[in-house]
Amino acid sequence: MSTAETAPGHVLDHPALTSLTGPHAHFAERRGRVLRYPVDVTPWLALPPEPDADDWADVAALAGPGREVPLLGFVGRVPDDWEITFHTEGVQLVDDGLATAPDPEAVRLGPADVPEMLDLVARTQPGPFLPRTIELGTYLGIRRDGALVAMAGERLRPPGWTEISGVCTDPSVRGQGLASRLILAVAHGIRARGETAFLHTGARNTRAIRLYESLGFRLRRRTAFLAARAPERLTDGRVAVPVG
Repeated sequence: MSTAETAPGHVLDHPALTSLTGPHAHFAERRGRVLRYPVDVTPWLALPPEPDADDWADVAALAGPGREVPLLGFVGRVPDDWEITFHTEGVQLVDDGLATAPDPEAVRLGPADVPEMLDLVARTQPGPFLPRTIELGTYLGIRRDGALVAMAGERLRPPGWTEISGVCTDPSVRGQGLASRLILAVAHGIRARGETAFLHTGARNTRAIRLYESLGFRLRRRTAFLAARAPERLTDGRVAVPVG
């Protein structure tokens, strides 16, 4: 691991924040120092590295009173008046020698494919994929007999990096290496742009971690995936506004 990669304030320490203030700034909705993606794009929300009481009030105002807020990648302290509704440990892995290559069977997916993509996600549960998630980057899929059976694509984009996400395979074709092929194909496109691939998964998902490591990813850091419910009472009624 390089000195630059472990330095305090590295862009991968707060990937949503550095994405929304960098390559994905056009998606950003802001309140105070808090940024988020539109709720139909991805649940990622960006808090400052050390949020204070005002920042948490802004998160609550963005979400709405009593609403659940995904706090993906947040490892700090949640205020006492917030109810933690979900928590699991996660890991972040980075490209450390992937043998990337385009895949002859992979096709680029577009807006017309979203209903099938949402159906595949509903059946395989790889993590959040929403109606506009495809806008975040390139998504590749493999079809068999016309049906979409596997896919993978791009999500967060901190400067110089791109997250691989939405990796899923229909149970009927598992064991054929389709996920591995798509990961390497997506990573090939990322590397062609001069960027480096990374990804997140649950720390207990040991099978997936072994697969990723066998492909050439390595563990960079441990993180967390949690959600919390905002207080019922907010300080004011302002709403989120687009940045820029």
